[in-house]
Amino acid sequence: MKAVVWHGTRDVRTEEVPDPRIEEPGDVVLRVDASGLCGSDLHLYEVLGPFMNEGDILGHEPLGTVEEVGPGVSALAPGDRVVVPFQISCGHCATCGSGLQTQCENTRDDEQGTGAAIYGYSSLYGSVPGAQAEYLRVPRAEANAIPVPSHGTDDRYVLLSDVLPTAWQAVKYADVPEGGSVAVLGLGPIGDMCCRVARHLGAGQVFGVDPVPERRGRAASRGVDVFDPSGGTDDLIGTIRERTRGQGPDAVIDAVGLEAQGHGSARLAQRITSFLPKGAAARLMETAGVDRLSALQTAIELVRRGGTISVIGVYGGTADPLPMLTLFDKQIQLRMGQANVRRWAPDILPLLDERDVLGVEDFATHHVGLDGAADAYAMFQAKRDGAVKVLFRP
Repeated sequence: MKAVVWHGTRDVRTEEVPDPRIEEPGDVVLRVDASGLCGSDLHLYEVLGPFMNEGDILGHEPLGTVEEVGPGVSALAPGDRVVVPFQISCGHCATCGSGLQTQCENTRDDEQGTGAAIYGYSSLYGSVPGAQAEYLRVPRAEANAIPVPSHGTDDRYVLLSDVLPTAWQAVKYADVPEGGSVAVLGLGPIGDMCCRVARHLGAGQVFGVDPVPERRGRAASRGVDVFDPSGGTDDLIGTIRERTRGQGPDAVIDAVGLEAQGHGSARLAQRITSFLPKGAAARLMETAGVDRLSALQTAIELVRRGGTISVIGVYGGTADPLPMLTLFDKQIQLRMGQANVRRWAPDILPLLDERDVLGVEDFATHHVGLDGAADAYAMFQAKRDGAVKVLFRP
């Protein structure tokens, strides 16, 4: 089969690889009909390369059709259309039962000290073959695969694998009061959807911040008050405070993460990792402050006293300096984590009907075949051609 394969920093290729097969009784093999290119994939493309192995298959946002089922699978059958969450969970341990599938006790990587296994996401999360491919092995399928209607376009349901539940959790964690205010930093696919979800769930004021004009335009067309941060953090914070009675928003969502704009030692450390031998680079990532924290620092300064910061952008360092005095003094509530897809799916599925209240039908900006993967990654990273959400059509 064809698959998108990692070969090094900024080096992804479409290659022929062996087809997946049933390995455990609970497996199914999925024919992938659509698969997303995620902002998190760009971290593997650039900064988190030290945790990748040459030949790893990328991708973690699949929708497809069941082709084959293992002997332990009774709730799914060939021909079923399903969305597969980006994380793999067992569905019955204590953490899964509490809605924290990302912390699954039976799939997390204890050797790495990380949470539930993730498709196509490096040795940090199990080195599981990914979904930017023609076929995908889905372990623990009955606990993970989410049946979706056979009618409707792929675009309508594929976002349930990651974008929709990630944005939904970010807004829920932000705990925006009814009629309250929220600022979303970063208007890529997650930040854009956060704005839509926040408005749907009753936020009175939604502010969107991004330096890319096309992304601001998309958000503004759906009623978001947008800002260009290029004028400086002080101007941005001052303007938003003026529109929130001088207090700052009730909540701020950081949808940017470790590759935020900005310079300094963290940016230098990220560049160094791309030149070091793999082992040395991984140790640097694990022991140094390699995250660019400008988005998180802006969130801390911007949010009102007693407000909430919801971090949904991915961070990768373990020794980042944080303004703990400010966090403590402002009594800020800070919530974060990978999205627990199965927890939120029942809330989201009814919204994917013919009314399409979140605008998923035309959310993707680009549709490409697997053979166009190298160009798609480069375009998405450079934010060229209005790229916000890219879907592969295997």
